[in-house]
Amino acid sequence: MVIDKIALALLIIGGLVWGGVGLFQFDLVAFACGGSASMISRIIYTVVGLSAVWCISLLFRDRTDTKT
Repeated sequence: MVIDKIALALLIIGGLVWGGVGLFQFDLVAFACGGSASMISRIIYTVVGLSAVWCISLLFRDRTDTKT
């Protein structure tokens, strides 16, 4: 499904941002959006968090192909 791919892409981007925080102490979202407490930063963090919750469902889905 398309939403699965979007959620996975957002989760990968979020993981790279957190990698930047962990390795370089640099938060790209906060830098680009005026700080981690700005409304746009909080929206981005929330969307990435929701995509992580969505991707949890990918672990438990039956991925058998029913197309013939």
